[in-house]
Amino acid sequence: MDTRHANDERFNAIAAEWDDDPYRVLMAQKVARAMRAALSPSGQERALEFGAGTGLITLLMVPRLRRLTAMDSSTGMLAVLRQKCARKGLAQVEIVEGSVPEQLPDATFDLIYSSMTLHHIDDVPGLLRLLAAHLEVGGRVALADLDIEDGGFHGGVPGIAHHGFDREVFAGWLRAAGFDEIQFSTAFTLRKARDDGGNADYPIFLAVARKL
Repeated sequence: MDTRHANDERFNAIAAEWDDDPYRVLMAQKVARAMRAALSPSGQERALEFGAGTGLITLLMVPRLRRLTAMDSSTGMLAVLRQKCARKGLAQVEIVEGSVPEQLPDATFDLIYSSMTLHHIDDVPGLLRLLAAHLEVGGRVALADLDIEDGGFHGGVPGIAHHGFDREVFAGWLRAAGFDEIQFSTAFTLRKARDDGGNADYPIFLAVARKL
């Protein structure tokens, strides 16, 4: 089974319980707040969120945006997101089922953001080039994921393409894709039990950059 199908199978199976983890909700809140602080959106941006999942980041970002396309490859996760948007009357959210990079919408955006999705993507440099092509000149990306780690974060979970990312290497990928004004911060540090019985801290970086 390839990475994409392994991820879809896993996330469809756990979608209904995804939001039950209070630490996962806290992580999303911290990341979303870091994104809003770094981007200071005006409320006029047209944005794309890929890897939207059940909308833990989505619902915190959308009040600062004019229009949001929320994209995920998991039908189960998107079903939860649709219910949330319907309950809250969020007509400005368009929900799209599709995987990245193959099914990015045929549109351009002012802002593209994502949290904890890149480690599931095989070709991240290629994806960054495609994101640049889907941004207006001067548009920005805000991408959060794990700092490079030894594989203990996910243990034996299927569908993992990368055990985090080195910030300097990631910055080089962004520059090669046509971005500048690259800034990194630590959005949150997650303490997690490892399969070996110990605990470890896993920093989550936020990379913000502007398309040339």
